[in-house]
Amino acid sequence: MSVAVVLIGRNEGARLKASLASLRGQRIVYVDSGSTDTSVAAAREAGAEVVELDPATPFTAARARHAGFQALGPVPPEFVQFVDGDCSVVPGWIETGRAALQNDPTLGLVTGWRSEIHPEASVYNALCDHEWHRPAGEITACGGDMMVRSRAYIEAGGFDARVIAAEDDEFCQRIAKAGWGLRRLPVEMTRHDAAMARFGQWWRRAVRSGHGFAQVGEMRPGYFARERARVWAYGLVLPLLAVAGLFWRPLLVGVLAAYALSYAKTAQGLRKSGMSTRDALHQGIFLSLSKFPNLIGILTYHSRKWRGAAMRIIEYK
Repeated sequence: MSVAVVLIGRNEGARLKASLASLRGQRIVYVDSGSTDTSVAAAREAGAEVVELDPATPFTAARARHAGFQALGPVPPEFVQFVDGDCSVVPGWIETGRAALQNDPTLGLVTGWRSEIHPEASVYNALCDHEWHRPAGEITACGGDMMVRSRAYIEAGGFDARVIAAEDDEFCQRIAKAGWGLRRLPVEMTRHDAAMARFGQWWRRAVRSGHGFAQVGEMRPGYFARERARVWAYGLVLPLLAVAGLFWRPLLVGVLAAYALSYAKTAQGLRKSGMSTRDALHQGIFLSLSKFPNLIGILTYHSRKWRGAAMRIIEYK
């Protein structure tokens, strides 16, 4: 078999069962990160090979993916499909991804389009659905669902278990540095279930993103530079200026104008992407607000690094 699947999860419950069902007929290595539900039993029942990570070492998605690849043995299949446990694979994707890699030996990985199963359930799910919509063609990075050429994976050194967020971006940077191409195919690949119904879940996810901006940005100088600059500006500098503006009204007005302009540009960008005016105005609020939890994530990373603390995952489900 030229393709094997590395499926990772932690307390995904029914989402994992749906993922396993979508992969029926494939060789699956399921890597579990300390689940307390029935995930391990469900994976075994579905015929997957199960790897249970030692809880003595901090869990990360990167660690789980790398452990799954290693479990494929000293001579892994030619291609490996990585899938997150809250995603179901669309019928036909495995064959499409494999054909693309076979037809172009310069490609190190291919990915496709991910979409949300229930984007209408909450504004938070809708935000994720918009986040997944990216143009097809040559890319510099992708999310965790990807099909990778094993040779390219080995040459790049695999996933870095220390990275708790944006680990896929960091991995993709090394794949490209090793001389391999990355491509997003214009086809459906996976259906994701963010299952976000509460503001607090969205906030935690945004904190995790900020942690990724800081950690990966430090590991790969220049990467996420724009994202970090915006977080520092809108999450810290402008609020400090606003406080100073309490004593000098023109400064406060200028800060509020800067936020208003940023929000307007964000909403305009969403409209240009095809979103309705109502949804663009609504989602633009959260995208503008995200700079504050992003800042907490950045500060969390630097605090952990300064204290020599473990880089532990930040969960939102």
